[in-house]
Amino acid sequence: MKYAIVTGVSKGLGASIATYLLESGIHVFGLSRTGNDGLYVTASENNMQYEHLSCDLSSKESLIETVQMIQEQLRKRAVDKLYVVNNAGVVEPIQRATKIELEDWYEHYQVNVFSPIYILSTLIKDAEDVEVYGVNITSGAAERATYGWSAYGSSKASLNMFTKTLALELDHTDDKHKVFAFSPGIMDTDMQAQIRKQDEDAFRDVDTFRKYKETEALSTTHQVASILVDILTDEVGIENGKIYSVRDYL
Repeated sequence: MKYAIVTGVSKGLGASIATYLLESGIHVFGLSRTGNDGLYVTASENNMQYEHLSCDLSSKESLIETVQMIQEQLRKRAVDKLYVVNNAGVVEPIQRATKIELEDWYEHYQVNVFSPIYILSTLIKDAEDVEVYGVNITSGAAERATYGWSAYGSSKASLNMFTKTLALELDHTDDKHKVFAFSPGIMDTDMQAQIRKQDEDAFRDVDTFRKYKETEALSTTHQVASILVDILTDEVGIENGKIYSVRDYL
């Protein structure tokens, strides 16, 4: 039996990924602070199971409790393949590094780095007869410096290096598991709307992002999710530790 865990399923890319997984014959656990009733409908239409777990990834306690609940549920079921999609992420604070408060750094890294690291490493550690295929959603911001994105860019760079290192370790210790990162490019999401509202003093590239919307240069989350799910479910073809980019498929 195949199961998937997707974080940030309430809307946007996470909701689209969960939809495609359910349509591909994979049961889904969805993690987010708020639910998405449409995913229950999709699950029912495809004779699959969808279960939502309310989780605040910015809270260490909520994260640990939720992962423990998932582990308990997985042990009760005949799972042979588990897909882990660490999709949830935040872009705030968008600000010059010297103006960011310590508390904001902590919260940002808790969501963008510590949560996906904990989820993926814990579930792989707990897997006995289960093959785990994990993907961390990254960004092109991990590869280049962007004014005002010291938090976002550095957190995604950290996630990339974790992905590569975990893959290297798995190659030497347990080659039944595979992990990779996926850069979805620019999509028409609430995060993009949030970016477009920024002041140029905090984010100098704001006009560029406004033009993406004006010129209809943004991909839909459904387009991106279909590509990601195709990569994730082609278990044999996954290159362990690779940083995939949607640009290579559109």
